[in-house]
Amino acid sequence: MFLSKKRLAHIVFESDDRASKTFDLVLLLLIFGSIIVAILDSVAELKIKYGDLFFFLELAFTFLFTLEYFLRVWLTSKTWKYVSSFYGIVDLLAILPVYLSFFIANTHLLSVVRALRLLRVIRILKLGRYLAEADFLRESLKASAAKIQIFLFSVLTIVLIMGTLMFVVEGPEHGFTSIPVGMYWAIVTLTTVGFGDITPATALGQLLASLIMLMGYAIIAVPTGIVTSEMAKRRKPESFESHKSCTHCGFDALDPGDHFCRKCGSRTD
Repeated sequence: MFLSKKRLAHIVFESDDRASKTFDLVLLLLIFGSIIVAILDSVAELKIKYGDLFFFLELAFTFLFTLEYFLRVWLTSKTWKYVSSFYGIVDLLAILPVYLSFFIANTHLLSVVRALRLLRVIRILKLGRYLAEADFLRESLKASAAKIQIFLFSVLTIVLIMGTLMFVVEGPEHGFTSIPVGMYWAIVTLTTVGFGDITPATALGQLLASLIMLMGYAIIAVPTGIVTSEMAKRRKPESFESHKSCTHCGFDALDPGDHFCRKCGSRTD
């Protein structure tokens, strides 16, 4: 007996009964399996010995994920919203690398992007309450965006000035062959990474390097302080025991009592 489209949509987009949970568990196992195959296929010794098996398994996984992707497109009533949504893009990226590998070598290894699909099935592991925490963090980052942009512009200005000064002070004879190279050195030094591929040799250059190193320790703490301040201003959302998803747009953080989607406005009953 064939399932109705409405029932299929419930199984694919929801996780509140045995059938939908089974679908999500199978999907979870397939994602893990495909990721493991991609990782093992990158090991030269294993590829020589089991390359054909890995190729066959990757094609099988891709075929199943392709069917699932088009099934989701067919089941949702708002196709473009799903296709252009975060999950829709991730679902598409999960199958593209293998098809691209027929034209570009080794691009099939990019299929590890499927790990992002684990975010969709997090609710079957009883971790739905963390979705509210993720929303809380995302909103805090969004509220901090303007301040962080100003901060990044200030850092870029510092990098430009310091890179130019090092180009003038040290010159090509000490490895600072251009302003972009000086800016690269400034970024590496400011972030306290310190590759050591380019180092100042003059006393003035070393003084400038010392200043930018000290500046780096202060600058690194700024973004953390900005986001933490925004988080402190916001009331921490309550944890939810369970969530349900909208079958129209795929929004995953609906409360059990919601009758309409908070994202697209469609009825969820």
